[in-house]
Formats: sequence, structure tokens, C-alpha cells
Amino acid sequence: MPTQNSKPAVLLTRAIFPEIVERLRAHFEVESNPDDASWDAAELARRLQGKSGVFTTGVERMDAALLAQCPMLKICANMTVGYNNFDLDAMTAAGVLGTNAPDVLTETTADFGFALLLATARRISESERFLRAGRWQRWSYDMFSGAEVHGTTLGIIGMGRIGQAIARRGAMGFGMQVVYHNRSRLDAAVEARCQARYVGKEELLRSADHVMLVLPYSSGVHHTIGAAELTLMKPSATLINIARGGIVDDAALATALRTKRIAAAGLDVYEGEPRVHPDLLEVPNVVLTPHIASATPGTRRAMADVAVDNLIGYLVHGKAVTPLNSAALEALRHG
Repeated sequence: MPTQNSKPAVLLTRAIFPEIVERLRAHFEVESNPDDASWDAAELARRLQGKSGVFTTGVERMDAALLAQCPMLKICANMTVGYNNFDLDAMTAAGVLGTNAPDVLTETTADFGFALLLATARRISESERFLRAGRWQRWSYDMFSGAEVHGTTLGIIGMGRIGQAIARRGAMGFGMQVVYHNRSRLDAAVEARCQARYVGKEELLRSADHVMLVLPYSSGVHHTIGAAELTLMKPSATLINIARGGIVDDAALATALRTKRIAAAGLDVYEGEPRVHPDLLEVPNVVLTPHIASATPGTRRAMADVAVDNLIGYLVHGKAVTPLNSAALEALRHG
């Protein structure tokens, strides 16, 4: 247990930029993970003993069973915008603050979402595999004929910061008609800036040429896109998921791709990742990337900096920068 004059102890769950480790060491006793080992729940709980804070990467599950073993823990700081690895109710009950890293990855992730849409619509991965295999012998008028992007209809499910950034790219850069579905409708001024029109989920699926998923994960949106929803989509449509695994029923999607129920899909996230459903590996009309939508050095560094800002802010100065459950914690303390 730290003495009155000692620094609080924090845990880094994965390898991270050396500069980030040094920033933390200026304020804390730091246990890092330079070997980038992936710890199971038991090992994570063991390493959290005596720690006041933990820097997490969006993968490590913080639930009641773990928290019960870590009575000194005060804050879990995710370096990601998503936080479905946090059981916020359990964290609040244990008196543990959760934080995330919004804003800093919006534009980079939107860039990637659009890149994945283009690669999927224009069959870039499929055609590259064909070329690398030495199968390109001559030109033909219909070789790898893909889907139009400019002037088509883009449907966005989940219209937060990233969804809005994608809408702007589609409307202003590619002249697309943008429709969206969200838990709540945006203000008219925001809709106007995005040149986007609110519609019901079924109408979006029926009308969109390209469907982009950008909604946060919760149990309520599990399998938002399943067999029934895929049946509503145009046979020529593409589906892009840069949100979270579990929002799409990957088995149903693989079947829809194999039977050409929809034309193609682009996926950066998966159910049970890093495992990928084996059927998705067998169909040619899908572009697969390993959860890299925010992966530029500048953006990943900015994400890590926000997590550090939260640890310093809360453990040193008493106030986090981007808290998730501070209101619930306050209500519990004064209830």
C-alpha cells in the first residue's frame, strides 16, 4: 500500500509508446507490459493488486468478478472511444471511474471507413489477390466490375461524431445521398451540415447502396444486422462495419455473401475477435482488416495521451477529462 508521500501505482495492460510510459512515470509508480503479453482475467487481477489506476486498450474486461479482487482500484482509463469492455454498473458499484478517448480518432476512423467502403465496392482486395496469383492474362470489359460509389445512396447506422464525419465525406466528396438511422434524431442544423436525412432502419436497409455501421456496442444492439436485415438489403448493396464486433451476425453475413444475397462486405471488427468466423475467410467478396480503423501514429498517440490525461487528472488532481460514470458515482456517494 502506498505511503502518504509515495506515488500511486498504475498498470499498463499492453505495450504502448515509450513516451506514454515516461509521462506516466512522472506521476506514478508504473508497471508496464513491454513484451505486449495478453493476460487472462486471473493474471490481470494479480497484476492489479495495489494499483490505483489501469490503462486499458478496449479489450480487457472490467467486470464485477475482477473488481472484487482489486479493492484499491479507482480508475480504468480506456485509450479507445468504445468501452464495451467496461461493465459500468459494476464499476460504479465498486467505486471505480471509467474513462474513454472520444474526439481524437473521429476523422482518422472516418477516413478508414470510407477507404473500406471504396475497397469493398470496387473489389480491390479481390482483384489484388487475382493479380498476385498470376491469373491476370488479359483485359476484359467486365473484369472485377464493382459498384458505383459517387452519386449513390449511403446509409449510416449510428450517427455520432464518426458517423457524421462519414456523412460529410459521402455527401460533399462523392455527391452521395445520405440517409441515417440513429437512436435519436439529430438536430436540424447538424442534419443540414451533414446533408443527411433521418429514416427508419428498414427504409435505410431497403434504399441504401452502401450501408455503414458506426454505432457503439451494447447488448441492445447485438446482431443489429442479422439474417432478416440482410434480406432487406439490395442484392447489389455493400455492408461496412467499423463499429464493434457483435453488431453483425458474422455467420449470417457469411451466408449472405456466399449466396450473393448482398454483393460484398468490408469488416474491421468481428464477433470474438481476434478470432474471425471461418466462413468469412472462405468467401471472396469480403474485405477483412484487423481492427485498424484508428491506426495512424498520430491518432493512436493522441488516444493514449487522453488515457494518460484521465489517469493524471483523476488520481493527481481529482477530476478526469472524459469520465463515463462520474454522475453515477456521485449519486451513489450522496444517495
